[in-house]
Amino acid sequence: MAQQTWSSDRRLTAISRASLSVPARQAVIDRQVRPGLTVLDYGCGRGGDVRALQHLDCQAVGWDPFYQADTRLEPADVVLLTYVLNVIEDPQERRKTLKEAWDLAETVLVASARLTWEKSKVKGEAFGDGLLTSRQTFQHLFGSSELRTYVEEVTGVRTVSAAPGVVYAFKDERARLSYLARRIVPDAEWLASEDTTSAIAAVVDYVERRGRLPRMEEVPQPMAELLGHLRPTEVRRLVRDSADSSKVEEGGRRTTLNTLLFLAVELFNGRGPFSSLPLSVQLDVRAFFSSYKEACQRSDRLLLKLRDDTYIRGAMNASAVGKLTPTALYVHQRALDRMPTVLRLYEHCASIAAGRPQEWTLAKLRHQGRAVSWLDYPDFDTDPHPRTLSSYHVDLKTLETSFTSYADSLNRPLLHRKHEFLAADDPDVERYKRLTAAEVKAGLYEHPHLIGTEDGWEAELIRCDRALRGHRLVRRTAG
Repeated sequence: MAQQTWSSDRRLTAISRASLSVPARQAVIDRQVRPGLTVLDYGCGRGGDVRALQHLDCQAVGWDPFYQADTRLEPADVVLLTYVLNVIEDPQERRKTLKEAWDLAETVLVASARLTWEKSKVKGEAFGDGLLTSRQTFQHLFGSSELRTYVEEVTGVRTVSAAPGVVYAFKDERARLSYLARRIVPDAEWLASEDTTSAIAAVVDYVERRGRLPRMEEVPQPMAELLGHLRPTEVRRLVRDSADSSKVEEGGRRTTLNTLLFLAVELFNGRGPFSSLPLSVQLDVRAFFSSYKEACQRSDRLLLKLRDDTYIRGAMNASAVGKLTPTALYVHQRALDRMPTVLRLYEHCASIAAGRPQEWTLAKLRHQGRAVSWLDYPDFDTDPHPRTLSSYHVDLKTLETSFTSYADSLNRPLLHRKHEFLAADDPDVERYKRLTAAEVKAGLYEHPHLIGTEDGWEAELIRCDRALRGHRLVRRTAG
């Protein structure tokens, strides 16, 4: 492929990186970038991502018209197009660059761009469809839905928002579906096996969690070899005799709901034929539904319920997890999968449309209208009343997104009654409950409108002559 030259001098937008960029890190987390795959960073700037990926034993190379112009452009399994599109002022050249990156990708293109909610960080004068800064650099800030739609138009394939401002475009539709399936039903961790007995125990564990026997293609190769001398009927008998029937039934129920959730999300994003589904999902459909048609019909009904405010509010009232306020349900990340399936669908649709942020603690689901926010409380586990660091919000009707940082705020919002955001069997719940009971008894919640921020909460602690020592409430000492 011929080397390309970009028309304007964009070298000033390249920054030095001490660690992976957000898009590259997300691709590593999602196992789109991993050892054994070739990676091309197209428009790599100073090459920070390339060096970091090479340290992770990835076969990564970078090309850049200013910093790495001598690199020979060759197709790669994964192509990273990291914050390149937003610095190109010519719309035709921008489109051409995206198309060239897509043509070089053999498996997946990871395209990223700066988003409109970063506007306060970019100062400049209007120029074309963006801003020209005082350093004579250009920035076109994308809306989350705009970036996704733009990549789909140029590549001709359906894409997935992996994180805010990060879009995956897959060359093979089956790879996209496999990625979606892993987001909804994470790959099961198989128990370690050293002999036939432990291999059987691992299969029993799988059956209790999934509700069905695995096909041999789903079993890790070393385990399959340990079981190779047994007939399939013998494996089934051993599993049947060892498995807890109540756990198998619960696993089947959970897998049925996960399958409906996957098919509903896939319809939201465009559904393909049965043969395009990942093998594990095909087997789940065959095990728990009379047909693919029946599974699709049930998932379609689930998606329709997502539009019904009354049904959504009822699901929130019935949810065994989360804190319900007059406007929304707040659920901790650890309890998210315990919500009713329609609420899990609600949150998943928002994440597929606009991407979950990499760092978040609570999901906030509004019960009127359709909007999801992901709130970050980095000290949730250690701070008895954690402070909000940031909020990323997506409106599902308009697909508009916004981001609010509280990092520099002098009076941040904070949380109370932490146990209410978690599942009842979470190991930290009892400790949090004891703290809440002590605070109620001390009179700290008598004026709830005052305690939602740091200053107000501190004033109430002083009024009640109390202080916090970790998750214990103690009397305030003099001085």
